[in-house]
Amino acid sequence: MASSSRPHDPLRLDVERFARDGARLQGEWPLDGMERLAESCHPEGRPQMADRVVWDAQGETRRAGGEEQTWLRLSLHTSLKLTCQRCLGVVETPLAVQRRFRFVAGEAQAAALDAELEEDVLASARSFDLHALAEDELVLALPIVPRHDVCPVPLLAAAAPARDEAVVAASPFAVLADLQKKARH
Repeated sequence: MASSSRPHDPLRLDVERFARDGARLQGEWPLDGMERLAESCHPEGRPQMADRVVWDAQGETRRAGGEEQTWLRLSLHTSLKLTCQRCLGVVETPLAVQRRFRFVAGEAQAAALDAELEEDVLASARSFDLHALAEDELVLALPIVPRHDVCPVPLLAAAAPARDEAVVAASPFAVLADLQKKARH
Protein backbone atom coordinates (compact mmCIF):
# COMPACT_ATOMS: atom_id res chain seq x y z
CA MET A 1 0.00 0.00 0.00
CA ALA A 2 1.21 3.46 -0.81
CA SER A 3 2.48 5.44 2.10
CA SER A 4 1.72 9.11 2.41
CA SER A 5 4.52 11.58 2.97
CA ARG A 6 2.54 13.40 5.69
CA PRO A 7 2.37 11.71 9.07
CA HIS A 8 -1.04 10.83 10.45
CA ASP A 9 -2.16 12.82 13.49
CA PRO A 10 -4.52 10.90 15.81
CA LEU A 11 -6.08 14.16 17.05
CA ARG A 12 -6.84 15.38 13.50
CA LEU A 13 -6.98 12.14 11.57
CA ASP A 14 -7.89 12.19 7.87
CA VAL A 15 -9.72 8.86 8.07
CA GLU A 16 -9.97 8.33 4.28
CA ARG A 17 -6.22 8.86 3.76
CA PHE A 18 -5.40 6.80 6.85
CA ALA A 19 -7.43 3.85 5.48
CA ARG A 20 -6.12 4.24 1.93
CA ASP A 21 -2.57 4.14 3.28
CA GLY A 22 -3.40 1.05 5.36
CA ALA A 23 -1.70 3.03 8.11
CA ARG A 24 -1.31 2.06 11.73
CA LEU A 25 -0.86 4.29 14.74
CA GLN A 26 -0.26 3.22 18.29
CA GLY A 27 0.70 4.84 21.51
CA GLU A 28 -0.35 5.80 25.00
CA TRP A 29 -2.51 8.64 26.25
CA PRO A 30 -2.59 9.85 29.87
CA LEU A 31 -5.70 8.54 31.59
CA ASP A 32 -6.13 11.81 33.48
CA GLY A 33 -6.55 13.54 30.08
CA MET A 34 -9.84 11.71 29.58
CA GLU A 35 -11.98 13.75 31.94
CA ARG A 36 -15.28 11.87 31.60
CA LEU A 37 -13.51 8.59 32.22
CA ALA A 38 -11.56 10.01 35.17
CA GLU A 39 -14.82 11.24 36.74
CA SER A 40 -15.99 7.61 36.92
CA CYS A 41 -13.12 6.69 39.23
CA HIS A 42 -13.25 6.30 43.00
CA PRO A 43 -12.28 9.56 44.76
CA GLU A 44 -9.21 7.81 46.21
CA GLY A 45 -8.41 6.21 42.86
CA ARG A 46 -8.33 9.20 40.54
CA PRO A 47 -5.90 8.73 37.63
CA GLN A 48 -2.33 9.79 38.25
CA MET A 49 0.16 11.03 35.66
CA ALA A 50 1.60 7.53 35.23
CA ASP A 51 -1.80 5.94 34.44
CA ARG A 52 -2.20 5.35 30.71
CA VAL A 53 -4.55 4.20 27.98
CA VAL A 54 -2.66 2.00 25.51
CA TRP A 55 -4.17 2.29 22.04
CA ASP A 56 -3.70 0.89 18.55
CA ALA A 57 -5.51 2.07 15.40
CA GLN A 58 -5.35 0.43 11.98
CA GLY A 59 -6.93 1.83 8.81
CA GLU A 60 -8.05 -0.32 5.90
CA THR A 61 -10.21 -0.26 2.81
CA ARG A 62 -12.50 -3.08 1.74
CA ARG A 63 -14.42 -3.70 -1.45
CA ALA A 64 -18.09 -4.54 -1.03
CA GLY A 65 -20.82 -4.34 -3.66
CA GLY A 66 -18.46 -2.64 -6.10
CA GLU A 67 -17.64 0.21 -3.74
CA GLU A 68 -14.62 0.86 -1.59
CA GLN A 69 -15.36 1.10 2.12
CA THR A 70 -13.27 2.88 4.74
CA TRP A 71 -12.65 1.00 8.00
CA LEU A 72 -10.85 1.70 11.25
CA ARG A 73 -9.91 -0.93 13.84
CA LEU A 74 -9.38 0.42 17.34
CA SER A 75 -7.91 -1.42 20.34
CA LEU A 76 -7.80 0.14 23.79
CA HIS A 77 -6.43 -1.14 27.11
CA THR A 78 -6.38 0.52 30.50
CA SER A 79 -7.20 -0.06 34.14
CA LEU A 80 -9.37 2.13 36.35
CA LYS A 81 -9.90 2.34 40.08
CA LEU A 82 -13.70 2.37 40.33
CA THR A 83 -16.01 2.32 43.35
CA CYS A 84 -17.11 -1.17 44.41
CA GLN A 85 -20.88 -1.09 44.72
CA ARG A 86 -20.84 -3.52 47.66
CA CYS A 87 -18.12 -2.22 49.99
CA LEU A 88 -17.68 1.27 48.43
CA GLY A 89 -13.91 0.73 48.37
CA VAL A 90 -11.55 0.95 45.40
CA VAL A 91 -11.84 -1.90 42.90
CA GLU A 92 -9.17 -2.19 40.18
CA THR A 93 -11.06 -2.69 36.91
CA PRO A 94 -9.24 -3.55 33.67
CA LEU A 95 -10.90 -2.35 30.46
CA ALA A 96 -10.18 -3.76 27.01
CA VAL A 97 -11.98 -2.57 23.89
CA GLN A 98 -11.69 -4.06 20.40
CA ARG A 99 -13.89 -2.24 17.87
CA ARG A 100 -14.22 -1.80 14.11
CA PHE A 101 -15.84 1.25 12.57
CA ARG A 102 -17.00 1.83 9.03
CA PHE A 103 -16.79 5.41 7.81
CA VAL A 104 -19.23 6.86 5.24
CA ALA A 105 -19.66 10.19 3.46
CA GLY A 106 -21.90 12.13 5.87
CA GLU A 107 -23.91 12.20 9.09
CA ALA A 108 -27.22 11.37 7.36
CA GLN A 109 -25.78 8.29 5.66
CA ALA A 110 -24.03 7.22 8.86
CA ALA A 111 -27.28 7.49 10.87
CA ALA A 112 -29.27 5.57 8.24
CA LEU A 113 -26.71 2.74 7.91
CA ASP A 114 -26.05 2.57 11.66
CA ALA A 115 -29.77 1.96 12.26
CA GLU A 116 -29.95 -0.94 9.79
CA LEU A 117 -26.53 -2.61 10.12
CA GLU A 118 -24.91 -4.38 13.05
CA GLU A 119 -21.58 -2.68 12.42
CA ASP A 120 -20.72 0.72 13.87
CA VAL A 121 -20.95 3.43 11.24
CA LEU A 122 -19.49 6.93 11.62
CA ALA A 123 -19.31 9.97 9.35
CA SER A 124 -15.94 10.39 7.69
CA ALA A 125 -13.96 13.54 8.37
CA ARG A 126 -10.67 15.05 7.29
CA SER A 127 -10.02 15.98 10.90
CA PHE A 128 -11.30 13.12 13.07
CA ASP A 129 -10.42 13.07 16.79
CA LEU A 130 -9.31 9.53 17.60
CA HIS A 131 -8.68 10.52 21.24
CA ALA A 132 -12.34 11.54 21.68
CA LEU A 133 -13.53 8.28 20.07
CA ALA A 134 -11.25 6.31 22.40
CA GLU A 135 -12.69 8.04 25.46
CA ASP A 136 -16.26 7.44 24.23
CA GLU A 137 -15.57 3.75 23.75
CA LEU A 138 -13.96 3.36 27.18
CA VAL A 139 -16.88 5.14 28.86
CA LEU A 140 -19.26 2.74 27.09
CA ALA A 141 -17.14 -0.22 28.28
CA LEU A 142 -17.42 0.72 31.97
CA PRO A 143 -19.16 -1.97 34.02
CA ILE A 144 -22.68 -1.05 35.11
CA VAL A 145 -22.03 -2.33 38.64
CA PRO A 146 -18.31 -2.46 39.44
CA ARG A 147 -17.52 -4.71 42.38
CA HIS A 148 -14.92 -7.00 43.87
CA ASP A 149 -15.39 -10.74 43.44
CA VAL A 150 -14.78 -10.86 47.19
CA CYS A 151 -14.62 -7.55 49.04
CA PRO A 152 -11.34 -7.09 50.95
CA VAL A 153 -13.12 -5.90 54.10
CA PRO A 154 -16.21 -7.41 55.72
CA LEU A 155 -19.42 -5.65 54.83
CA LEU A 156 -21.14 -3.87 57.69
CA ALA A 157 -24.80 -4.63 58.25
CA ALA A 158 -26.98 -1.60 57.81
CA ALA A 159 -27.87 -0.05 61.11
CA ALA A 160 -31.44 -1.11 61.76
CA PRO A 161 -33.64 -0.17 64.66
CA ALA A 162 -33.91 -2.83 67.35
CA ARG A 163 -36.93 -5.03 66.80
CA ASP A 164 -39.11 -6.87 69.21
CA GLU A 165 -38.53 -10.55 68.33
CA ALA A 166 -42.13 -11.43 69.19
CA VAL A 167 -43.43 -8.82 66.76
CA VAL A 168 -41.05 -9.99 63.96
CA ALA A 169 -42.39 -13.52 64.31
CA ALA A 170 -45.98 -12.27 64.14
CA SER A 171 -48.05 -11.78 61.04
CA PRO A 172 -47.72 -8.55 59.04
CA PHE A 173 -51.07 -7.44 60.43
CA ALA A 174 -49.84 -7.87 63.98
CA VAL A 175 -46.79 -5.75 63.13
CA LEU A 176 -49.04 -3.04 61.68
CA ALA A 177 -51.29 -3.11 64.77
CA ASP A 178 -48.24 -2.84 67.03
CA LEU A 179 -46.94 0.16 65.07
CA GLN A 180 -50.32 1.89 65.28
CA LYS A 181 -50.46 1.26 69.03
CA LYS A 182 -46.98 2.74 69.51
CA ALA A 183 -47.85 5.75 67.34
CA ARG A 184 -50.82 6.61 69.61
CA HIS A 185 -48.71 6.67 72.75
